[in-house]
Amino acid sequence: MGKELEKVLDIPEGIEVVLKDNDISVNGPNGVIHRELWYPGIVIDQKDNTIIINLTINRKKQQAMAGTIASHIRNMIGGVASSYIYLLKVVYSHFPIQLTVDGDYLKIGNFLGEKKPRKAKIIGDTTVKVKGNEVVVKGINIEHVGQTAANIQQATKIKRFDPRVFQDGIYVVEKTRG
Repeated sequence: MGKELEKVLDIPEGIEVVLKDNDISVNGPNGVIHRELWYPGIVIDQKDNTIIINLTINRKKQQAMAGTIASHIRNMIGGVASSYIYLLKVVYSHFPIQLTVDGDYLKIGNFLGEKKPRKAKIIGDTTVKVKGNEVVVKGINIEHVGQTAANIQQATKIKRFDPRVFQDGIYVVEKTRG
């Protein structure tokens, strides 16, 4: 087994990480993210300004999950330091698409001339802003932001028409940090 038995993550200044049993809480200038991370054969420890992910069982599954847990913690630290922003573009040829944010949903009206508006679920504390033909999805949890953008894009998926001809929809065009 040539893989390392531990992964070490540095905690940047201004970010506070609290580890209790399997629950990890990351606090930063943009907010707080809580998450439970656990897998058999993996132990997460915190020493000073580092998080150490140790393998007690050195097998491929544990090595892969240690990398996954490290990525989750890195994404949590990155989100509370600077928000994740997805930019979506509204594309239509004939029927202008009307977008309104209604509570936990983005209502997509007049899509391909349909009478009933389609809905896309907004996940967690993610904010959605509509500016003309652009939709900005912003939040500190990358999974919630990505899932919200995917929900919006999937809500305008065309089923009965040829997608090469009818290219109407809302599509992700840019992913940034802010």
